[in-house]
This record gives sequence, structure tokens and C-alpha cells, in this order.
Amino acid sequence: MKILITGGAGYLGSVIAPRFLNEGHQVVVLDNFMYNQTPLLDCCHDEKFTVVRGDARDKDLVKKLMKDTDAIFPLACLTGAPLCTKDPWGAQTILFDAVKLVVDLSSKDQMIVFPTTNSGYGVGEKGKFCTEKTPLRPVSLYGKLKVQAEEVILASGHGITLRLATAFGLSPRMRLDLLVNDFTYRAVNDRFVVLFEAHFKRNYIHVRDVAKAFLHAVNRFDKMKNEPYNVGLSDANLSKAELCEEIKKHVPEFYFVESKIGQDPDKRDYIVSNEKIEKAGFKPDVSLSQGIKELVKGYQIVKRNQFANV
Repeated sequence: MKILITGGAGYLGSVIAPRFLNEGHQVVVLDNFMYNQTPLLDCCHDEKFTVVRGDARDKDLVKKLMKDTDAIFPLACLTGAPLCTKDPWGAQTILFDAVKLVVDLSSKDQMIVFPTTNSGYGVGEKGKFCTEKTPLRPVSLYGKLKVQAEEVILASGHGITLRLATAFGLSPRMRLDLLVNDFTYRAVNDRFVVLFEAHFKRNYIHVRDVAKAFLHAVNRFDKMKNEPYNVGLSDANLSKAELCEEIKKHVPEFYFVESKIGQDPDKRDYIVSNEKIEKAGFKPDVSLSQGIKELVKGYQIVKRNQFANV
């Protein structure tokens, strides 16, 4: 197949693109490379790979790239609540308008697979798993726009949405701000972290398993289409304190403590059921422990030192 990935040089896309190339598909990536990193260089030797530097909001460009495309993955995004709060116009135009553009330009024969994120659940009910039927109550602009985009895609009649758990693991376009990645980095380099509202729970999924979920959705599109699916590790609905305990198993010197004052500006707190996609045949490959072990090794290479004195 021929696949277009907008935002394909990002944290998810730079893992998804090579996975689909390895499966024999043609992959076209559209990205503006806003973070000035150099992912996808290892794909450029592949004759099946095309990369275009441009904006996912450029209607003429997107229309041209979508021609003769079998599947579109609209990944272009200002990812995370802080970035969207800082740039609400950019968030609106990229997270929603650009996704609606893809839907409006697409035909019924083109598959659309979209990562909603399970941030849409916002604050769950204590002890109750969020399923795909749980009301969505996003607490941030990021979550609200993702939910609105999901509604448009599912209404199109030829889309699948993946409500991704908090991703973790190494990627060619690395992110240190994701919770597991961040806490593991602090454990390796600082040896401590101060937790705010340490009881808040979240679900997690390795970035390579995100790529596997996209492949799974494409391969079983007719059976799965027009539905949302939670995608996470069913044994990793963990609080921040429990996550730190898992990291400490790999970095014994790691010390963490909960602050008696202060609040976490990210109010998400929920546990998630991944039963629906598991019944559709999907099973993650990478455990949380394996991912932390991978990160510990990776942080011998990656350093957050652009503005540090040491």
C-alpha cells in the first residue's frame, strides 16, 4: 500500500514509518521538522520512502500527497497540554483543522487511522476502568481538540481511532517530557524526583507497540473501522508513585518523595481497559520493565544539556 503520514517525523511517526517500510509498503512523510532534529535519515536509502518538508495545513500540498494514497495517518500535532495552552491557535489549526482537512479531501476507499490519546478520559472514577463507552471528559485544550478530531474521523465512515496510553521508550525523534521517559531520565541523571499528587494514575504503552497497533489497524481495517480502541499495557495502570517503584528496580539509587504542598497542573487521573483491542487480536510486545531498561541504556547517549553548564 501507499501510506501518507502527516507529522511522520515526530516521536510516533519516526517509529511508525520504518515499521511500515519494513512491511513492504510505500511511505510518504509530510513534516515541518519544527524541533530541528534529524529523524528518518535511516529511511532515506529505501526506494519506497518519500519525505516532504511542509505544513499539514497546506490544502494544496496535502491534496497532492493524498492522491493515489491507500491510508492516511494524521499524526501532525502540537503534542501535550502545555504546548497547546501556549499556542491555542496553532493547536486548533493543527490538531483539529488539519485533521478535518484530511477527512474532507479523502475518499471512502482511503483508510484513516488516528491517534486520539486517552487523555480524553480526563479524570476517571476511582476503581473504575475507562472503556471505549466511558464518557469523554478532557481537562485540557489538547484533550478537547483530540476528542473533536476523533468525532470527525469516526463520522467519516472510513476511520479508526486509537486512544493511546501515555507512550514511552526510545525514538529517533526523542521526547524527554513524557512521564516514563522523564522520570527515568531523572532517575539516571539526578537520582531523585519530587512527586506532586503521586496517587494520580495513568496507563502506558511503548512507542514500538504504538507502531504495531497502527499496523494491526490497517491489516484488519474492515473488521475494526468506525470504532475507537484503547491501546495500552493492561498490567500498567499505575500511579506516579508505583511507576517510580518500577524505575527503582532498574536504578536502585533512585529516590522519590511526595511533596506535602503543591499540585500537578496535569489533572489526568484514570485507569483504562484495553480489552476491546485485545479481543480484536492485538497484543503488545514491550513491557514497562523492558522499556525502562531500554531507556536507562539510551540515556547514556541522550542528554538534556542544551542550556546546562555541565
